[in-house]
Amino acid sequence: MATAATSPLFSLSSLCASLPSPTRIPTSLSLRALSPRARLSVSLPFASPFGGYGTWAATSTSSAGRLRRRGLEVVCEATTGRRPDSVKKRERQNDKHRIRNHARKAEMRTRMKKVLRALEKLRKKPDAQPEEIIEIEKLISEAYKAIDKTVKVGAMHRNTGNHRKSRLARRKKAIEILRGWYVPNAEPVAAT
Repeated sequence: MATAATSPLFSLSSLCASLPSPTRIPTSLSLRALSPRARLSVSLPFASPFGGYGTWAATSTSSAGRLRRRGLEVVCEATTGRRPDSVKKRERQNDKHRIRNHARKAEMRTRMKKVLRALEKLRKKPDAQPEEIIEIEKLISEAYKAIDKTVKVGAMHRNTGNHRKSRLARRKKAIEILRGWYVPNAEPVAAT
């Protein structure tokens, strides 16, 4: 369908002279002519002066005049080509961190569910004893540890972590108040 051919009508220097000058001159140039009436596309990898990779489409004025007479048009576009090793490394790191963060969050959610189930079971139990809350406090401690680890590595915002710890503490206190094991002060103590 498409045959790759280089055109002798223009050179790399004439093409680069007519384009806006990038910070680095392109090292590779590929030319393709599909038919005498088709466009001639030029792949031009380059680094943007603002960092990263960009794309441009330009028409060479010096050599395009000759090519237009023959029914061809020069279209210059940048291709990403081979990505730098730093991009590949960053993608590998992001994949690794995403997997680790997902595992940490999953562990944290599991610990929280264990606490909430134990509290619900204690709330529904008709003959609950105050000593049973000690086992739940151990589960709460493990949940706090998982939440703090998740916050420490940056997988979750610290305010979210504090919110979740507060939720567990409030549920525990609500059960203690319901059972009569904890009596909050009805009147705040006046400061003297």
